[in-house]
Amino acid sequence: MDVSEAIRTKRAIRQFQQTPLKNDDILVILNAGRRAQSSKNSQPWQFIAITDKPILLALSKCGQWANHLAGAALGVAIVTPNPTEKFQTMFDAGQAAAYMQLAAWELGIGSCPASIYEDEKARHILRFPEEWFLRIALSFGYPLNENELISPPRKLGRKKIDEIVHWNSW
Repeated sequence: MDVSEAIRTKRAIRQFQQTPLKNDDILVILNAGRRAQSSKNSQPWQFIAITDKPILLALSKCGQWANHLAGAALGVAIVTPNPTEKFQTMFDAGQAAAYMQLAAWELGIGSCPASIYEDEKARHILRFPEEWFLRIALSFGYPLNENELISPPRKLGRKKIDEIVHWNSW
């Protein structure tokens, strides 16, 4: 699968098979995040890879729509320095998240981002230091419905390019 195809066909997967991921595939996913570009190559992230089901269940209760984490084979918490101190921090974390999700898609592994709203509860669950913050976690796993990997891209909800692109000025 090339990058263009991955971008065109990638979709959010929120329901997963209960099949563990291969360790080699987990490392491919994590390395994709590690290789993501960042402002001044600062790499302002740490990843907490989670395969323990009780921890995934607890983390899934830290965001209003994070319940898909509970059924994942792998969760990745992207912890960063305080995102309110430098606006690029969340952009950089988003880059790492996107790279990981595209690498997973190429492997036939679905994913979905989750916003973490109860950061102190998440800190208690994952035991990361006070100087780090968690706003984004990703769920990964083999899609419960395997057809989602080969179904044609959905056309619903995508704006046409001339609705969102302005040339040279608004």
